[in-house]
Amino acid sequence: MDSEYFSPYRSDGKLYGFVCVVTGATRPVGKAIALELAAHGAACVYACSVAPSENYLELAEEVNAAYPNTKVIGYPYNISNEEDTLGLIDDVLNTWGRLDVWVCSSGLLGPPSIVETTPDDLRKCIEANSMAPFYALKYAPPAMSKTTPKGNYPNAAPKDQSYGSIIVVSSVASTYGGCWGPCFTMSSHAALGVVRAGVATLKGTGIRINCISPGQIDVGVDLKDFDARGLHSQLPPAALQSNEAQKQHIGLERAGLPMEVARVAGFLASGFSSYITGANLVVDGGASTMCPLTVPI
Repeated sequence: MDSEYFSPYRSDGKLYGFVCVVTGATRPVGKAIALELAAHGAACVYACSVAPSENYLELAEEVNAAYPNTKVIGYPYNISNEEDTLGLIDDVLNTWGRLDVWVCSSGLLGPPSIVETTPDDLRKCIEANSMAPFYALKYAPPAMSKTTPKGNYPNAAPKDQSYGSIIVVSSVASTYGGCWGPCFTMSSHAALGVVRAGVATLKGTGIRINCISPGQIDVGVDLKDFDARGLHSQLPPAALQSNEAQKQHIGLERAGLPMEVARVAGFLASGFSSYITGANLVVDGGASTMCPLTVPI
């Protein structure tokens, strides 16, 4: 961490000039992460989603209203497809010549019980929760190792040494069961396994990999439209747990906010976390320290 260009102590942003990829960027947590990276001076954020019809323009306008020098590129991207991953990395390098941060924030709940869980449900959760981090670990590091002179674009900075941060947004289900359902637990454990395997894989590259495990996060889900099988959601809706239950089981007595997860991602992306790799940062208000977090269905 000798380069001044990604020093956390720069007055113009600790991610100044960085080119970042955020999957699940149109969901509440991914959107908050895109905003957080822009707040710290990122030059570009590839806002990725599996759905080509997502409203990327609205996200770009929201980011640019506050941070006009960060370019947001909406990018439909199948997280479980190897060719799509390679194509995205090629596009990033051809356009910017560098890649600095890759955030996997594209999780999937799956059904809450083993009776309701089919093999296809498990496959979908594995693809969303652990295959996406696997592809990031396998293919992003060579791109992150590339150095480049200063480009001709807003927030540009040279990259004069190998640097990268891979961040996997998982769940407290990465370390214990019971917070939702079997395939969510299985695939979340696998996501943390990718992170732990990644430390030795990345040894000597200057690239770090870490996990964020949120607990109850208020993602603003309307329970009237919530699929009880959880097949369209990243985390269990906080509203499924009463305020009284939250006060009883969560140390901070409330659900967290997407921005509170995003701030941890900003920390892990930056030089502030330069000696942290292979870690699992639990963001659950102390719930898993007090007792296992459970969500009544």
